[in-house]
Amino acid sequence: MRLLSVLRIANTSYSKIFNQIFVQHQIVAKTLSENSTCNNYNRVTTFATLAKMKKDKAKKETSEGGKKEGGSGGGGELNPWPVFIQERLQLWDQLKKQYDEELTLKPKVPINVTLPDGKIVEATSWQSTPFDIAKGISQGLADNTVISKVNGELWDLDRPLEKDCTLQLLKFDDPEAQAVFWHSSAHILGEALERLYGGHLCYGPPIENGFYYDMYLEGEGISNTDYKKMEEVIKKIVKEKQPFERLEMKKADLLKMFEYNKFKQRILNEKVNTETTTVYRCGPLIDLCRGPHVKHTGKIKAMKVTKNSSTYWEGKADAESLQRVYGISFPDPKQLKEWEKIQEEAAKRDHRKLGKEQELFFFHELSPGSCFFQPKGAHIYNTLVQFIRTEYRKRGFQEVVSPNIYNSKLWQTSGHWQHYAENMFSFEVEKEKYALKPMNCPGHCLIFDHRIRSWRELPLRMADFGVLHRNEYSGALTGLTRVRRFQQDDAHIFCAPEHIKQEINGCLDFLRSVYTKFGFTFKCVLSTRPEKFLGEIEVWDAAEKALSESLDNFGQEWKLNPGDGAFYGPKIDITIHDALKRAHQCATIQLDFQLPIRFDLGYVSETGEKKRPVIIHRAILGSVERMIAILTENYAGKWPFWLSPRQVMIVPVAPTYDEYAEKVKQRLFEAGFMVDSDTDSGDTMNKKIRNAQLAQYNFILVVGEKEKTSETVNVRTRDNKVHGEVTVDELITKLNKIRDEFIIGEDSF
Repeated sequence: MRLLSVLRIANTSYSKIFNQIFVQHQIVAKTLSENSTCNNYNRVTTFATLAKMKKDKAKKETSEGGKKEGGSGGGGELNPWPVFIQERLQLWDQLKKQYDEELTLKPKVPINVTLPDGKIVEATSWQSTPFDIAKGISQGLADNTVISKVNGELWDLDRPLEKDCTLQLLKFDDPEAQAVFWHSSAHILGEALERLYGGHLCYGPPIENGFYYDMYLEGEGISNTDYKKMEEVIKKIVKEKQPFERLEMKKADLLKMFEYNKFKQRILNEKVNTETTTVYRCGPLIDLCRGPHVKHTGKIKAMKVTKNSSTYWEGKADAESLQRVYGISFPDPKQLKEWEKIQEEAAKRDHRKLGKEQELFFFHELSPGSCFFQPKGAHIYNTLVQFIRTEYRKRGFQEVVSPNIYNSKLWQTSGHWQHYAENMFSFEVEKEKYALKPMNCPGHCLIFDHRIRSWRELPLRMADFGVLHRNEYSGALTGLTRVRRFQQDDAHIFCAPEHIKQEINGCLDFLRSVYTKFGFTFKCVLSTRPEKFLGEIEVWDAAEKALSESLDNFGQEWKLNPGDGAFYGPKIDITIHDALKRAHQCATIQLDFQLPIRFDLGYVSETGEKKRPVIIHRAILGSVERMIAILTENYAGKWPFWLSPRQVMIVPVAPTYDEYAEKVKQRLFEAGFMVDSDTDSGDTMNKKIRNAQLAQYNFILVVGEKEKTSETVNVRTRDNKVHGEVTVDELITKLNKIRDEFIIGEDSF
């Protein structure tokens, strides 16, 4: 019986048979041909032997004039595999058997499963799974479901339901389902990397568009010539439809399972503070993981290795050097082809490329993750900030300035120190621990609390453009989209519960006003109370009712995501879509019942009682830096006039008219426009016009004898549309209208 047919048996017996093959590998190996696609399941040896084989192979390649391309010398899968794979599986087999026995003893009682449409489906506790429910509705639904949510918690499709619950079935178009899909794809990549290189896996998370896996190779590297062999192994793994299996294990057992991997040891010792945690298995790969995952590897129909790089363990330059491999995947090969087309266009629009070409911003190795904005880039930055400031004034927000550095006691009070300390830049001052602020909300709580507040002051809308710092791993830093130093259009609304609806209405109107001017479309999702929550249920119910009514009145289509709110309050997530139809989450509207309790905030009510306010966290741009990256790529560097750092270029037809060109330039400068003149005598007029168009000046003004005599200019656009002759006064009036009305495009001149 060929091994492939063995591996295609039902998922329930897959794990058992798979490990029996390992235990009997010497016997089975004799019956398998060297060309069998799965005979690597028997390739087990010691790591010392493996290292010697690789060393001998490298010597042979060198003597034959060959070139070593990566950790496996440019060949296929390692033969044999390192011994830690078998040792992991033996321990897994032992503990999984115990778990399965315990599962059979769980009480099997009827439960009710409530679907999003309110329909109730009968099921059995500790037996029925989300996949069973989906299949009961339709096979098509079951096949297209990526992951489920049970009582607001992401849940494996094959994990038994435990009690009465709500159930959502998420497809790939759901952002959370995409994250799960890409997380599972990362595990497939991790398995391929172990089979090819035998290195030690570190972290393998999903990211905004895809996933990556870090691997320690002890002095060796990976190159793009290795991608093909990675994808060949990935195709094998997908074809095998390896089930993703979840197992909760004791920390002591996990330390034994991963004793070969110092990085997993560190994670267990430094980050796992519970007696147990979970691992997931697919095929020979077992990894520390909270999950959840897709049903099996066969769900990943199309996968591509996209790039690789070197990084450091946890982003620390004094730590071990790791190899990082990135990938992307989809449930349909057509989606991968479409993604590749978009990537080609996106490469032309890459904000890092355009930022350099247009001299907007740059980064320097002496301050990684902190952007240097040059004058043209600073103009865009300041214009965005001023735009929001103007809106703040219209909408009753008060701007504050708060400190950058706080004693760690503040973060302990807010709860960030317990959960976010590793992402903060901290240091010691006079034997006290301090940190740079990663967010503004705790500081705003101090401002609210510094004196007694009256109900008459509410709602208090507090805005802050303060500089924030987050200690992102160096390997995760990506242009302006992932930085360490940034600013937000951050605001917090302190209000009474009865103000929630009116304030949410205001927030939604605010974001529509902003996004419309950018030319963005957007979608809203309301996430409601999770199973575990803080505060009174009556307050939650009233808040969720206010949010849903506000969204209904808003007139924009919105989606309900039950049970996915933070434990401290419901939220509205807003996703924008750019010119390439890519989704970006920038704005957020988050209710918070927790911080007012942690800081014991209160106000004196109309009746003289002390009452607890609610905080609404809200941002429209989000990070100003990230928004500039999105706008740069959305406009492909063709900035709308109101944002443009190059609004007007004046071109004299000959040096004789340089003086008049400078005079017009001064008029426009005094009127507040970004204006330049090209008086380089070495270029022809046509060359100057072309240069200005390529540099994306919105308008090019040509001046000669006629224009000088009549105090006019001849106007054309960067797209070479000629608007003709106008007076300078008329020009200023028209440009003011285009700027002040946020008009996109120059055709309306």
